[in-house]
Parts: sequence; C-alpha cells; structure tokens
Amino acid sequence: MDGVVIINKEKGFTSQDALRVVKGILEVSKVGHTGTLDPDATGVLPVCIGKATRIAEIIAGKDKEYVAKLVFGSETDTQDASGVVTRSCFYRFDPDKAREAALSFIGSYSQIPPMYSAVKVNGRKLYKLARQGMTVDRQPRTVTIYDLDIRDMDEGGMTIRVVCSKGTYIRTLCEDIGRKTGYLAHMTSLVRTRTGPYRLEEAMTLKELEALVKAGKKDQVITDLNTLFEDLPVWKVVPEEEIFLLNGNYLTYPAEKVPGEVGDLWRMQTSDGHLAGLYKISQVLENGTMKRLRAYKMFV
Repeated sequence: MDGVVIINKEKGFTSQDALRVVKGILEVSKVGHTGTLDPDATGVLPVCIGKATRIAEIIAGKDKEYVAKLVFGSETDTQDASGVVTRSCFYRFDPDKAREAALSFIGSYSQIPPMYSAVKVNGRKLYKLARQGMTVDRQPRTVTIYDLDIRDMDEGGMTIRVVCSKGTYIRTLCEDIGRKTGYLAHMTSLVRTRTGPYRLEEAMTLKELEALVKAGKKDQVITDLNTLFEDLPVWKVVPEEEIFLLNGNYLTYPAEKVPGEVGDLWRMQTSDGHLAGLYKISQVLENGTMKRLRAYKMFV
C-alpha cells in the first residue's frame, strides 16, 4: 500500500496518536504524517503510507489553509485556550481598527515561534523547556500569509481564514493580531481545512477509516500520489527506457521537449502510466540542446 490517507484529525488526538491508529487499522509498517496539529486543533492531516513516506516533507512544505477563532482581551502562556492567562486588558472595540490590524499581516512577516512548540533550541524542544517553566530567546522566522479574510467579528473576537506558508504558527498570528490592535488576544479554536491539494471535504475521521477498511474498501481510502503532483509536468517513458527509469538512472532528452530550469521537478511515469518517481532537471548539455534529468524521489 503506497499513497496518502487524508485524515480529519479530531480534537484530543495528537498527530502521533492519529499516526498510530492509522498504522493499526491499515496494518502497515511505514507511516508518516506531514505536519503536526496540536491536540486541540482539528482538520486535515495527510498520512503517508509505504513508499509515499519518501515525500512526506514535500507535502509538509505545501501551503496550508486554516480557519481560526481568536478572542480579545487576554493572552495565555500557550497562545491558545489551553494555557494560563498571563495578561489581560480593557479596550474600546473599533471594528475598523481590528480589521486593519488583521489584514496588515498579509505578506511576509517575522514570526517568533511560541515556547509551546516543537522547535528546537540548542537541541532541546521548546515545549519541554516551557513545561519546566523556562523561557528562552527564539530567533524570528520569516513566514508568509498568502491570504487572510475575516469570517465574522464582534467586540469579543474574530474568526479568520488564513492561507499560509509552512512553519506558520496560527496561535502566534492570533496573538500578534491582538497586540497590533492593542486589545491582546489568544486563539480558541483551529481547523486546518487544506494541506496542499488535500481538502477537509475529502478527509475522513479515524472511525470512518476503520469502517471502510472493515467493509473491505481499503483501496478506497488511499489517495494516489499523482494527485499531489498534478501541477508538475509529466514524462511517460517509452518501453525501451523503462529499465533505466526503474533503476533511477540519469535520463537525457532534447531541451525543447523538457521545458524548465535546472532544479525543476518532473513527474516520471512508466510506459503504462504508473508514477515511478520524481526527477529533477540537473544539467543543460551540448550548448543547450539537451537536458539531463536525475532521480529525486523514487516510488518503485
């Protein structure tokens, strides 16, 4: 079994909890998730099965979409509702000011990772230090908010939809919005609605996964890897080249047939259309008339 299972992680499960359950239901040895969701968060958690674990980091690097709710008036040590209130304030609500503050984060900005996170400082995970009551300096990271819109808003808080880059902490974004308004804020709920091409509408709960497998529909729960790489150009080899592809050998073609720059990825298929792996354009040869491709990730 090789592919991706799109899980709708429920509240109360860690990402590792969900991984263990999927592994048991499908009776497979190799699984891997593609981006941690906090226990209180819900939503899309793509789980890679078998050879698909080789591209878990590619999925993790895709942009993500969330719907989050934040409340004004206080901050917590975890930046969400699970933590202890550390600061609170009184404020006079101005909807225009709050809207302007939230929308100002569209684009790239420097975000400081929260103490309650898996980011490592000097080899130690921040959340482990935080549980010991410690706070350490963290280096800001540049993240990108591709899109942000406000679903609803009142003097108590707002609900936002966010499309963002890998590594963005929505808890931190909520706190940053609160600080920019001057109202203070923390996040009270979070749903991941999309990771790359995988959407909440096609995700299944762990119970739904188990029911499908028990009903003998295991083949219906695995999403083919081609769906992840639909945006990549495809090269289908001729039968004589297949042995070279399946062994991960270099492949060389006329440059006009392989548009793109060095480093660009191609989806490589066998002569009968099965995805064999991903190749990168590695060299331009013979005065630009030929291009060489090398194996990047193989699934055979």
